[in-house]
Amino acid sequence: MRIAFFSSTSYDKEYFDKANRNLKFEITHFEARLRSQTAHLAAGFNALIVFVNDKLDRETIGILKEHGTSIIALRCAGFNNVDLEAAVDAGIKVVRVPAYSPEAVAEHALALILTLNRKTHKAYNRVREGNFSLARLTGFNLSGKTVGVIGTGRIGSAFASIMAGIGCRVLAFDKFPNQALESSGIVYVGLEELLSKSDIISLHCPLTRETTHLINERTLNMMKPGVMLINTSRGALVKTHDVICSLKKSHLGYLGIDVYEQEEKLFFKDRSEQILQDDEIARLMSFPNVLITAHQAFLTREALEEIAATTLENLNAFKRGKELINEVIPISKADTVR
Repeated sequence: MRIAFFSSTSYDKEYFDKANRNLKFEITHFEARLRSQTAHLAAGFNALIVFVNDKLDRETIGILKEHGTSIIALRCAGFNNVDLEAAVDAGIKVVRVPAYSPEAVAEHALALILTLNRKTHKAYNRVREGNFSLARLTGFNLSGKTVGVIGTGRIGSAFASIMAGIGCRVLAFDKFPNQALESSGIVYVGLEELLSKSDIISLHCPLTRETTHLINERTLNMMKPGVMLINTSRGALVKTHDVICSLKKSHLGYLGIDVYEQEEKLFFKDRSEQILQDDEIARLMSFPNVLITAHQAFLTREALEEIAATTLENLNAFKRGKELINEVIPISKADTVR
């Protein structure tokens, strides 16, 4: 099987090369992101490995079909960047990595919270410059605070358990409550109640039509003044313009994000010598109470090993004609495809 690997990085190559030692797939790495303009690179490859910011819309999938693509393997859990209806119509299978390391993302959310709260990033820079003042570094105790978790899948559940272990009161919102979390003392409430009662809110839900811009002017106004908002899920859960307005009014007290609505134009590249053309992220970076990381929440050794192993296992199952346990099918097609 010949595989085209898009949006490839040095760490991708390292971990996939290790996972491929026994399978011996022929993998060609492309740094380019997959979209209609680069889809010609897939010519001659019957399988693709792609990531979160590769754009697989109907136009791109149509080109891939012409080039003989049979399967698209997402090396991530989310699949909002793929037109699944178009893939089914083209006869192209789509598989993903549903759970690589929930703890990796959950722990990064905690890291954002602790850094924003205790200002360790500012303290680090001060000390390196010989400034040992503690002025303006005051934080607050996490223990006893109310933390709202929106989305309690594997990552959200791991995060909720971590925060409960610290001594926080945890409120959760999800259409499908996790009984194990409820048994451990985590309380499921309606979204409005969670927004109004939480001192910290962390987003762990998938990006769908329903959740796009879940955090907007209306929902921000439901939150407590000074609330901390964390997003390690998908950028478009948050309407950036409205968050900026809330920060300017000092209603939103802290913002920690590992994802950004327009990240595909920025993230995963060194742009330190370029002038930023994105005014919204430039404005966010100007706030002293905002912390941005560039989609690194998943980036642990354990997660990378699991991503590589599961992705190649998905492709090996396809090659051998076995059941694709991690196949993604649009709901409207599920009954007819399986």
